[in-house]
Amino acid sequence: MTTRNWHIRPEEITLRRDHAGDYRPEIRSRPHLKSKLLTFPGGSFSTRDEGLRARYGAYALYRRAAEAVTVRDAATGLLDGKGKQRAVIVLGDLNDEPAAATTQILYGPPGSEIGTVGYDQDDQGDGARLWNLAARIREAERYSRIYRGKRELIDHILVSHVVSHHVGDGDVPAGPAPASIDDNPNDRRDTPASDHRPLVANIAL
Repeated sequence: MTTRNWHIRPEEITLRRDHAGDYRPEIRSRPHLKSKLLTFPGGSFSTRDEGLRARYGAYALYRRAAEAVTVRDAATGLLDGKGKQRAVIVLGDLNDEPAAATTQILYGPPGSEIGTVGYDQDDQGDGARLWNLAARIREAERYSRIYRGKRELIDHILVSHVVSHHVGDGDVPAGPAPASIDDNPNDRRDTPASDHRPLVANIAL
């Protein structure tokens, strides 16, 4: 098998074999789930009406969950139960942490996480499962955004079984640290740089 390295950035990519038996990347889409940033009636980013804040927070959560289900359904179709042979990568700005319910929807069957005893043990869920490569980022660097001074990992790289076993510790470096942000996007108006930093996966297949 020819070994290639791809530096992968937030987009969904399927690696398919061509007629020569080589792997080729195929870009499918760029998942970007609903932000937790709330916009209230009139275009305001804040409100003193706590009932309104609660309702709009719920609306954002419902939308992010629905988007996660849609992306997971597409991934399920691409995997088709063949994740041990089929290289599928889903990645992007999921706007929540690895343990969040909306992120976990994308993983598929629970269990066998990287770093656990079950990771190297085959089970019936492996063909449909996606693994989060967050565990392959050095712990001190395991964040992609700084929100109110707190580091968050809300950009994720999820891979099928055959890909996960070709990525080792330290194979997912991160870019320069971004500036901290708050709930008012107007503070960043005309700022050229992203408030997220890139995560780059080095994958040899």
